[in-house]
Amino acid sequence: MPIALEICVDSVESAIAAEQGGADRIELCSALDVGGLSPGKELIEAVRSSVLLDVSVMIRPRGGDFVYRPDEIEAMRREIDSARASGADGVVLGTLREDGEINIEVLRRLIDQAWPMQVTFHRAFDISPSPCHSLERVIEAGANRILTSGGAAEALKGASGLSHLVHTAQRRIAIMAGGGVRAENVRQLVRASNVKEIHSSLRPASQVHPPSQKKAGNDTSGSGPGFTVSRDDVRTLREILNSIEP
Repeated sequence: MPIALEICVDSVESAIAAEQGGADRIELCSALDVGGLSPGKELIEAVRSSVLLDVSVMIRPRGGDFVYRPDEIEAMRREIDSARASGADGVVLGTLREDGEINIEVLRRLIDQAWPMQVTFHRAFDISPSPCHSLERVIEAGANRILTSGGAAEALKGASGLSHLVHTAQRRIAIMAGGGVRAENVRQLVRASNVKEIHSSLRPASQVHPPSQKKAGNDTSGSGPGFTVSRDDVRTLREILNSIEP
């Protein structure tokens, strides 16, 4: 079975390019310059009407850390409902406690809210102090996959950690590698980690922001330069993945 490819996008144009290049799924965000925030209903609907591939929608009400106040959790619940109503196939989210551990109580509520959509726990996972313990917590909460770099700044550097997560998960949950994934390193990454799903934004390294547990500042709106995914870059990544022997 070919390795699944998810492309992170923040526009209709990039979503169409991802589909034309052979992606299996897109992660739809806004404000990628701050690591991705929840997109508006209008963007979700526009993307949904433009592509046939699966659309997973980011649920993140602000930049900064992943420790959310009760009002922010309620906002996330409303965003999940809006994503479902707009035709999303899944949502992408993550919740932590002050100590970096998974906030399983909140996570369960959000996953219950999202049913029957797929749920991906995003790279907030890489902040958690004990990856194997956090893996079990995310599985217990009922998520479908974890997006992770194996605890490193980039997935290739965390390949051994990814391999350990894949082995420990035993197919109970999908482990999707993300963080600095490019055509020039994806083959080495897959061989070293044994992951069956790959996530990439295909953005220049200077525009990629790893997860942070720093408190949110005043400006979390995201106003950096735009970036449109290249269909040819997606196709190149897809062809490399297709060529990797199982």
